[in-house]
Amino acid sequence: MKPKRIIVSVSNDLSIDQRVDRICNSLCEWDYEVLLVGRKLKLSKNLDERNYKTKRFKLLFEKGVLFYTCLNIRLFFYLLFSKADIFLSNDLDTLPANALASFFRNKKLVYDSHELFTEVPELENKKFKKKIWGFLEKISFKRIDKAYTVCESIADFYFKKYGIKMSVVRNLPTLKNITNKFENRENIIIYQGALNKERGINIMIKAMQHIEKAKLIIAGSGDLEQELHLLSKDLNLESKVEFTGKLNFNDLFEQTQRAKLGLSLEQGKSLNYYYALPNKIFDYIQAGVPVICSNFPEMKNIVDNYKVGISSKISDEKTLAKTINELLDNEQVLNNFHQNCIKAREELNWENEKKVLKDLF
Repeated sequence: MKPKRIIVSVSNDLSIDQRVDRICNSLCEWDYEVLLVGRKLKLSKNLDERNYKTKRFKLLFEKGVLFYTCLNIRLFFYLLFSKADIFLSNDLDTLPANALASFFRNKKLVYDSHELFTEVPELENKKFKKKIWGFLEKISFKRIDKAYTVCESIADFYFKKYGIKMSVVRNLPTLKNITNKFENRENIIIYQGALNKERGINIMIKAMQHIEKAKLIIAGSGDLEQELHLLSKDLNLESKVEFTGKLNFNDLFEQTQRAKLGLSLEQGKSLNYYYALPNKIFDYIQAGVPVICSNFPEMKNIVDNYKVGISSKISDEKTLAKTINELLDNEQVLNNFHQNCIKAREELNWENEKKVLKDLF
């Protein structure tokens, strides 16, 4: 029997989206023919060789209303005339094109919601834009055949809002070998992820003023990248704060397993962050790195239940510095968290989680 063909679409440049890469690899493993479609930016690097095909659009705009409009128009026409059995849309910014194409072609539409897109901080004070996205979400959801998301809180939110039942496929990493033993690691603190609003990255940088004999590695890029570089420079912290920029999957894991602490300090009143269960928490656990995270319900549940770190309300740099200093000074507590990470990683991995995705497909 000829394999079914799935076109997977995202709005990023494919280089750092680990969740989508894992899903595409799993679909290939289950004998689907997979094509991943995204976009190519001016600074996009060549992609590593993958088990599935990829295509990246060059668009006239890279952000804002014109970008999302161009992306969906280009994507719609591509899906309209491309061979496919199933469309898999990742997040709301690719859903309108997928929903419209699935309607005209009578194809199955699967939706992967990585976050509460209409509740992101960037839309918090932009009522008109938020209404537009809300309208697009409402009409597009009518076309969805199956859907899944990253945590129970988001699944519950969408069930209450639209009556749609979403499966939960968490952002768990694949099992990897840890080559850097914990006792050999320097006092390195890591943040991995997007450099965007209300992720607490400015607090992390300011906290380094009060932390001796430690270094902060910031692995990622985003809207606030230039601003955060300037903050580090203004505070004379350039020797204590290292920006790596975007890293591929393997390089990111190598950086992460150098660290003794991993940070995930989402802030503010955004429902998107309040319900978030970031993949960085699971990446830290996979690398044996104890976690300091916000006390939002999904993050707190993982960190407290598996005893892999501390969940707390941290809204200023002095509180964060005090928490970090106390942990770095207490090797026994830190090592206990590390050992719990080693146990938890045997359960919290993609090899276990992908069974949910397989049942869904």
